[in-house]
This record gives sequence, C-alpha cells and structure tokens, in this order.
Amino acid sequence: MRTMTWNQQVVKKNNKALVLQLIMEKEPLSRADIAQVSGLNKTTVSSLVSELLDEELIYESGPGESSGGRRPVLLHFNKDAGYAVGIDIGVNYVLCVLTDLKGNIVIEKNQMVHRTPYSAIMSIVQNMITSLIKEMPSSRYGIIGIGVGVPGMVNKEGSILLAPNLGWTNIQLKEDLENLFHVPVIIENEANAGAVGEQQFGAGLDNQNLLYVSAGIGIGVGIILNNDLYQGKNGFSGEMGHMIIELNGKSCNCGSRGCWEAYASENALLAMADPNIDSLESLMELAEKGDQQALDLFKQIGQYLGYGINNIINTFNPEQVIIGNRLAMAQKWIEEPIRTTIAQHTLAYHQKEMQLKFSKLKKYSTALGVSAFVVDYFIKEEAKTP
Repeated sequence: MRTMTWNQQVVKKNNKALVLQLIMEKEPLSRADIAQVSGLNKTTVSSLVSELLDEELIYESGPGESSGGRRPVLLHFNKDAGYAVGIDIGVNYVLCVLTDLKGNIVIEKNQMVHRTPYSAIMSIVQNMITSLIKEMPSSRYGIIGIGVGVPGMVNKEGSILLAPNLGWTNIQLKEDLENLFHVPVIIENEANAGAVGEQQFGAGLDNQNLLYVSAGIGIGVGIILNNDLYQGKNGFSGEMGHMIIELNGKSCNCGSRGCWEAYASENALLAMADPNIDSLESLMELAEKGDQQALDLFKQIGQYLGYGINNIINTFNPEQVIIGNRLAMAQKWIEEPIRTTIAQHTLAYHQKEMQLKFSKLKKYSTALGVSAFVVDYFIKEEAKTP
C-alpha cells in the first residue's frame, strides 16, 4: 500500500481546513461551488467533503437551484457539533457563556464579585463551567475548549504574568483549567479578545484596521491591523491604559503615575464621585434623573477618554475605534465629550473616514472573542484528523 508522505499530509490537512472554512463562511454551498472557489479539483473536494460528513462537522440538505443538469446537494456547517466556553474575568464580575460553533450564545452565567483573590475567582469559574457542562445540549464533540479573557499581560504560552487591577502575578490559569476539564484552554488579554469579538460578531464586521478600547475598571486596547490581531513581540501589546497623559499625575495600580486609566476608567469615575456612590450603575441612575454632578462627571470622563483615543488614532490611523466594556453603558453621556475632544485635537487627515462606534456586543465582546479563538483552534485541529 502506498503511504502518504509528510508533505502530502500537510497539503491534505490544509485543504480540508480550507473546505471547512469555506462552508462555515459561505454556506450553503455545493461541491461544485467549493471546487470553483477553492481551485481544488472535484475529486479532492468530494473526498474531503466525505470525511467532514463522517465527522459530523457538516451536513447535507435538499437540492439547490440547478444551472442545467442535476440539481446539486447543498452543504451546511454543523454549528451544533460541539460547544465552546468563553469567560470574561473582570475586576468586579465574571461572565461565562456557552456558544455553538458559530458564536451564538446558548447559555450564560454572570456573577458580580469584589476584588477577590485568584483562588476565589478560580472556584467561581470552575462552578460556572461545571454548571454549563451539565446544562449543555448533547453533541458529537461536547465541550471543544475553554477561552478566558483577563485584564492583564498574558504571554504567548497563556501565563498571566501581571494583572494589576486583579492583584495577580504569574498565574497559571491555563494549566489549572486544563487539569480540571481536560480540554484545550486559551488565555488572552480581554481587550484583544474584545477586538476579535467585535470584528467577528459586532460593530467591527468587515473592518480590517480597528482599535477596541476596553474601558472598565482599567483601560486596555485591542489592535487589529490588516485583519490580524497585533500582539507585539511577546504578546503584550495594547497596554495603552498605561500611557502617560499627565506628568507626575495620579498614581496608578501599575506603579507609575499619570496613566490614562487613572483619569478615564470606571475606577477614576468612582474615585471622583460622592463616597456614597459605589457603582457605575448608581451614577447612571443619577444622570438619568438629571443630577448635575453625575452629568459633569460623565462629561469629564468622556473628555479624558477622548484624549487617549486621540493619541491612538494619531498613532494607528485606524478605520474604526470601538469603545467597549462597562463604560460603554454610559454612551448617552460620554459620547458627545469624546467626539468633541477628538474633533478638537486629532489630526484632520486621521479623522477623515474614521468611524467612532460603541460596542454592539455590549458586555459580551470579550467572552465571544475568546470563544471564537477556541472554535478556530478546534476547526484547525479537527482538519488534521485523517
């Protein structure tokens, strides 16, 4: 029997991944459509489609429109073949979603927390995942993986080196979750994940150069350049909450002074508010009632957000800036001062054709972003199976 060389195996894996990706993105497709779009010959396509049908990653439906001759059988991606877990760990919340392979949320769990240590957060995350597994519909592949977004520096191996607003240093969350659940685990900076979430499912659809500003307790920025997530040499890019906007200014959790997030974050907002106001939601209720102090505070936060966004627009010349995370809930009061600040300070050529939007996915940007990473990894790995 003739055995396949290593090179032929690689080509086959790549072709199989290509066919699956095409069906995912452009379904329903016939075998002839796939051959035409991919450039693969019909015999190769037929063989790869048979494998994908056996693996239940795709399924067939009734005949489509005929262009003469036999009506073609149409192929669809089986989004219910398995499920991904996407988790967003914030400073004051943990959000956990179960999605199908197309990123649709099937089940969600949400819990508010108060500056809890790693062991307590880990316990909450473990309980949420266990609960999702019990509640999820049955499927061929079950849980295909777990993705987690965290507000901090994550290296390319998935170690959380530093998350100053959580008080975490050198945390091996990936290893801990893999030991518990025995599925692939992907850890990513929450702003990076939010950028991917918005580009794939939200306000950034079809944009190849965008910046996602995650404005919550702290501030992070996810950068997508030429359709790729930019992560820097070691995976630490986007820590723009720690660019200095005030010389010898307010102290920041990172140990420096004058950082953008010390002036424009949810933490900064609450620090300026009346001591009796303990949450963003409380301040929004006051603003809704026309409370002048609350309105002034939102205006000030909007201006400071605008100063930082001005810097990053002038640096990256993006098609789009998307503001997400918890401060996006206050769009009604912060949008105008942000736009005014950009109009006054950003170079005119950069403002041309640049869109400023607020997150379409609201609180789900990061959770859906890490879920998308998990699905992408699964699809690539599955394509490797003979």
